[in-house]
Amino acid sequence: MNSVSLSPGASKIRNLLSPEVWDRLGERLFAWAIHALPAVFLILVLSGALLRIARSLLRRIKPHMIKHMLEGRPDATLEVEKRVDTLFGILQGILNVLVASVALMLILRNIGIDIAPILAGAGVVGLAVGFGAQELVRDVISGFFMLLENHIRTGDVVQVNGTGGLVEKVGLRTIVLRDTTGTVHVFQNGKVSTLANMTKEWSAVVFDIGVAYSTDIPQAISTMLAVAKQLQADEQWGPRILEPMEVFGVESFGASEIVIKGRLKTRPAEQWNIGREYRKRLKLAFDEAGISFPFPQRTVWLRDDTRGLLTAPAPGEDD
Repeated sequence: MNSVSLSPGASKIRNLLSPEVWDRLGERLFAWAIHALPAVFLILVLSGALLRIARSLLRRIKPHMIKHMLEGRPDATLEVEKRVDTLFGILQGILNVLVASVALMLILRNIGIDIAPILAGAGVVGLAVGFGAQELVRDVISGFFMLLENHIRTGDVVQVNGTGGLVEKVGLRTIVLRDTTGTVHVFQNGKVSTLANMTKEWSAVVFDIGVAYSTDIPQAISTMLAVAKQLQADEQWGPRILEPMEVFGVESFGASEIVIKGRLKTRPAEQWNIGREYRKRLKLAFDEAGISFPFPQRTVWLRDDTRGLLTAPAPGEDD
């Protein structure tokens, strides 16, 4: 030991210690390096290997689980994939925490630290934190039941407490949404009071088509149905539509329009694309059929103060 060159800091420490203490310390460090260090290294290697094996197994199990869940539901591929992705993400996170916790306990034990008091203290601290972190516990329990009941999955388009967006992450504690402007919204699971999922199993686009009062209503409805049928026969758009269009009839009488309501059922998250394409084609079809869309109209009456009379304008003089 005396032949080994020491750093200035180590030399100062050695000068403070007696040769016997210094030699005993060196022996202990050497013994720790021989016995404990390889064990710590082995624990780290095995932990990393275990996590890699777990990820590989999850990747192998995933297709089989999707196939099993699709039995009798061949049209629900997207729905099943979203649910499995969400569940496997949560499972992977839980495995990471468990492996890291066990590895830490083994490392502490191998370097000579008694973990029994640590575990006992952790239990007491956990109890105290449990009383002070009731909100966290509520978030975790709420998140667990949302996942168990399949209310929300990664990739869904939802409205949480009135805020809409694409679900980027679903965890046991929080839900992360990104809206159309790119803004990220984070919600605690325990504070989710309203949850509206717009892309679960199927979606729908609802049309409120306003036509002028002079329009032939049966002709307008038949044109709407013909456009929907043409869209459903299209190679690009047809596979995204699940059922023929439903026209419910005249919905209301407006100030300058008659409103006809209809609906198209689509695959999840396709309602917005289908709606835009349908409206574009409907405008062209209405123009071809001579069906006009309404615009505000006003009839002006003129007052003759000399005779105290109101007179209607001549035809074509409406403002």
